Amino acid sequence: MATVVSQPEQLVILDRVTWDPYDRLITEHGERSGTRFTYDEGVLQIRVVSSRHERPNRLLATLVMVLAEEWGIDIEQLGSMTFQREDLQKGFEPDSCFYIRHADAVRNKGRVDLAFDPPPDLSIEVNITRGSLNRFPIFAAVGIPEVWRFDGSKVTIFRLETGEYVEAANSLSFPAVTGEILTQFLEDSRKLKSPAWFRKGREWARSCNVP
Repeated sequence: MATVVSQPEQLVILDRVTWDPYDRLITEHGERSGTRFTYDEGVLQIRVVSSRHERPNRLLATLVMVLAEEWGIDIEQLGSMTFQREDLQKGFEPDSCFYIRHADAVRNKGRVDLAFDPPPDLSIEVNITRGSLNRFPIFAAVGIPEVWRFDGSKVTIFRLETGEYVEAANSLSFPAVTGEILTQFLEDSRKLKSPAWFRKGREWARSCNVP
C-alpha cells in the first residue's frame, strides 16, 4: 500500500518493502541530492524536499559551523549521507548531521558504517509535511544522542535518554544554545541579509564567553 502526500513536499510511503529493493534504490540513486530515503522495518519513505525544507535545514547547519568555529570546537559535517543498519532493518539520510565528540573517529573515512562506527552526535530534522514517517525511533535505535527538530514554526532540542527522546532546555553539544535561540535565528534570517545574519551569529557566539 502506498501513501502519497504532495504538499508542501512530494512524499510517498510504501509498506512491505524488503531490504534488498531499498538497498538497490540507494545504490542506484547515488549522490543525487534533493531526495531523502527512510527505511524502517519494511516501511519505505521517499521524500523530495522543497525549498521550504532545505532553507531552515541549511541555515541551522550553517549556524552549527559558525558556533563551532567561534567556540573552537572540532567538528565533522557529513550532511545528509546515507546511514544503514541491515541488522536493525533501518536506514535513513539525516537532513544534516555532525560528528562533534566523535569527530576524530570518522575524519577522513571513506565510508561510515554504523555497525562499527559511532552515530552522529547531532542531527537536524526538518519535519514540515503532515503524515510523514516519525524518524525518531530510527535515530534512537542507532543511538544519535541529540536532535534539533524544526516543525515549521519553532526549533525544539531533543536528547536521547534511556532509548527515547525527551525535550531538552539546551543543547548537549553546544550548552549555550536553546531551542528559543535557534528559532530566533531562523526568524531573523527572514529579515536580515546574509552578511548581517552571519554577523549576528558570530556576535552572539562571542557574547556567550564560552571558554
